[in-house]
Order: sequence, then C-alpha cells, then structure tokens
Amino acid sequence: MIGYDGVQSLDLAGPLEVFSMANNYGAPIRYDVFLASPNGGEITTNSGLRLAGSLPFADLPENLDTILIGGGSESGLQAMRPTGILEWLRLRRGSTRRIGSVCSGAFVLAESGLLDGRRATTHWEMCDEMRTFRPQVRLEPDAIFVADPPFYTSAGVTAGIDLCLSLVEADCGASVALAVARNLVLFMRRPGGQTQYSASLNVQATATPRLRVLIAEISADPSGDHTLPALAARVGMTERTFSRVFQKDVGTTPAAFVEMARVDRAKALLETSEWPLARVAERSGFGSLDALHRAFLRRLNATPGDYRQRFGAVSLK
Repeated sequence: MIGYDGVQSLDLAGPLEVFSMANNYGAPIRYDVFLASPNGGEITTNSGLRLAGSLPFADLPENLDTILIGGGSESGLQAMRPTGILEWLRLRRGSTRRIGSVCSGAFVLAESGLLDGRRATTHWEMCDEMRTFRPQVRLEPDAIFVADPPFYTSAGVTAGIDLCLSLVEADCGASVALAVARNLVLFMRRPGGQTQYSASLNVQATATPRLRVLIAEISADPSGDHTLPALAARVGMTERTFSRVFQKDVGTTPAAFVEMARVDRAKALLETSEWPLARVAERSGFGSLDALHRAFLRRLNATPGDYRQRFGAVSLK
C-alpha cells in the first residue's frame, strides 16, 4: 500500500486490514503487507492521523505481487509528482501482477499513462475532473470498483475494502473473503459493478421527512405493493396531492422512483446470484421478464443479460 502526506487514512487502513485478516482464515497463500511511501518514514494522513514505519520505494522487495495507491488531498497528490513515483510505477508494471488504486489514487495511475485505453473508476465527485485530466481513460463513474487486469481501481474510501475483498476472493476463494467481510462487520459485500450511490440515497437528500420513511421502505422492499393508490394511502394523502408533493420534493414521479428502486435491486441480484432472469424479475418487483428487460434498456441502455455478463461475480474475477 502506497501512502503519502495527505493520504486518506481509510484508503490505507481498510485494504491493510483486509489482506492482513485473510491470513487468519486459512488462506492458501500468505499476504506479507507493506506500507510504503516515496521516502519512507512517517506519513501524516489528511485527518492528522500519523502512520509510522513506511518503507521507501528503494527498500521494497523486487517481487511485489500487488501495488495499491491510496487517494488523498489534492495537495498530497500534487506533492507526489516530483518523487519519481510515475517512473517507478512504469518500471514495476512488467514484474507486478496487479497495480491499482483507491479513490483519487487513480489520478497517479492516470498521470503515469498506465490507464490509457483502460476501464477505470474513481470517487464520483472527481469523475468530471478525471475526464478533463486524462480523457484517454475509459472512465466508469458509477462502479464501486473496476477490474481491467492488470489494473484495478476503486471508488471512494470504503470502496477500497470492496476491491480488496474481491482480490482476496480471486486469490483464496469466496469462503475466505466472506470470513474477512464478516469479521469486519460489513453490512454487505458490494460487487464492482454496483453503482456508487443508490436511487434512494440520491432522492433522500432532497425529500422532506414525511417522504424519507416511505422512500426507505420502497428501497428496502421494491417488490411490494407500490401502486399510486397504495403509496398515497400510506402517507395519508389523496393520489393527486401525493403525486404533486412527491414530484416537487423528490424531483421525479412516484412510478419513476419505484422503477429505479426495482432496477437497483435487480442489479444487485444480477451481480451476486446465478438466479434465472425470471426469478430476478420477480424478486425485484417487476411483473414480468419483459418489464425487467424494458426497464434496463430504458435506464441502463443494456439488457439484464448484458449487465450480468459485465458485472456478475464471475466476470470480475
């Protein structure tokens, strides 16, 4: 793990915990984990947390298997430019199985040219900046993480944990990765293709308190009865008033939001299960496979089958 003054502490600590903990759960290989920085010594993170004992690049083993660069403050990333890290990464490419980044660490890989023509992601707030900074990168702004071997990039902060769990799964099997996730008390393991933020989070930021509960309920159970009459009755409004208030507060119609929530659920099922598409449609709240298909084409410009092939668990290994 590569850090520097101004690095985001969780970008380093999360992945370090994942790989170190995998050693405690019967992994068929052992991870020897190093914290590195251009000159070695103490690293002061952007929160003020100080991490001691980082190794300088010159003292790292020649046979590194995986290199991951943490994201951090703009000033910290700018200060990395004259350290020689770009050339160091280019030289390491031929002998290193995996090179990746967490959050804005992708800007270091992008500036080195290693991501040119490659699929990659970064924190959603920095995607416009990345497009301007390095248009040669095939940016996927919604993804939690992107695997385009030998390069692996993740979205912001905690997404680095998801990326590293996927690497552990590829190395050691699903049982070890799941054991690590349980030990870290993660709410759920997120596959790489999952969007960085859900429809419910998007609209909850603008919704009034009386609608936030309803939005959360729809998102938690998108297959329920979410017809206009049923939703209006649950908040004690007429259908006409409810439609007007929902559109004003949330910025979309009730029907459109329900469809977004159902698409989110279908995406998660396609990413994590091998269920037939008809069952995915049923469990997501779509009345038929045809309805699922139409919703995916409308919102993602892809069929459910295409989405599974791209983002399903098997495809990300």
